[in-house]
Amino acid sequence: METKRKDILWFIILRLIIITSIIVSTFIQFEASGYLIFFPLFYLIITAYFLSLIYLILYHLGKYYVFQVYLQIFFDLLFITLLVYLAGGLRGSFYFLYIFEIIAASIVLSSRATYITAALSSVFFGILVDGMYLGVIPYFYSGQRAEYSFGFVINNIFIAWGVFFLVAFLMNYLTGSLRKTRKQLQIAEKELEIKKNLAVAGEFSAQLAHEIRNPLAAISGSVQVLRKEIELSGEQNRLMDIVIDESQRASQSIEQFLNMASPSKQTFTELNLSELMDETLTLLQRGGVLDNKYRIEGNYKSAKLTYYGSNNQFKQIFWNLLKNGIKAMPEGGTLKIDFIKKGKDEISLVFSDNGSGMAKEEKARLFEPFYSGFKEGKGIGLAIVHRIVDDYKGRIEVFSDPGRGTKIVIILPWRSAAEFYNKQGY
Repeated sequence: METKRKDILWFIILRLIIITSIIVSTFIQFEASGYLIFFPLFYLIITAYFLSLIYLILYHLGKYYVFQVYLQIFFDLLFITLLVYLAGGLRGSFYFLYIFEIIAASIVLSSRATYITAALSSVFFGILVDGMYLGVIPYFYSGQRAEYSFGFVINNIFIAWGVFFLVAFLMNYLTGSLRKTRKQLQIAEKELEIKKNLAVAGEFSAQLAHEIRNPLAAISGSVQVLRKEIELSGEQNRLMDIVIDESQRASQSIEQFLNMASPSKQTFTELNLSELMDETLTLLQRGGVLDNKYRIEGNYKSAKLTYYGSNNQFKQIFWNLLKNGIKAMPEGGTLKIDFIKKGKDEISLVFSDNGSGMAKEEKARLFEPFYSGFKEGKGIGLAIVHRIVDDYKGRIEVFSDPGRGTKIVIILPWRSAAEFYNKQGY
């Protein structure tokens, strides 16, 4: 778990609140009883304030946060142990403060640190109580001495230990659940952000199509007519080819925008995903995108996996993921494609490459429209993949590290034609 700067500040503030509360309660106690002020206790509290000042200075320096927290917890446990000693050991009531340190360790540090804090609390408390009972540690003043049986002392020590570790266990369970929920919320927020961006892309692409598509088709058509009617030199023919090719490329980009934002009504059939993958690989080979530099591995041919869905949508998924993997390996490499049926409920489509990989920040933005990790990329292909997988109520998992390649896993709920029509009420 990451120790955050703001958590350390709250830890320091909470300590100051507890110390101040002890001062107030002590004043009230001595005022009500008529006893003289217990000065050693206040010397100890002043020391605690002084240490808090040092902690604040370290906090503002902004270095070694984890070490700072461990240091604070250790001295806090010593402080609490001294309070328990001054209060008469088992006769006092300050040993409940150990619990606050265990809670703080769970919130600010990690599960392991929580159990370490509980163990240290048990050791400090056990040594103090046993030492006072055996006479190794003298009472602060003789009036505190009380005759306890050995069984009573041991029983109280074990009860305290049990409470310390029970609190550690419960806090780890609660903070673990909270961290998991926080992570899920962050993922949900990211998904929502991507969907909002897709909606914006939809509006933009619709306007773009209306403004550019028809004039572009007219330009391309006119150039082709002129090419047939006019006798051109070799250089002029080459220029005509460039105009036509670039017009078609621009038209394809517009189509991608439209597919991403406003998908047309799809025709669903029983698909053989292995055959569909073969077709996509063949298209990439014929287009010169996939050449001898790349090796294709995996069980995609032998899996013989069928799925009820749209032929066009799955081709888009395969095409975009394969092109992305190829771009990640400009010098060549291995693409691994696996189709896995996971029980009766899910299928997994796994695409792996041994290319450049991605940093954490790149992974977080991978499916954002118009974001691309490649110079020549438009940031559309993977946004389309995300939208299609979302339409199928599936999810995408990405595993990647810089220099260690990327694995993208698409997990879809299993459905055959019969299951699909049963769910639709046919």
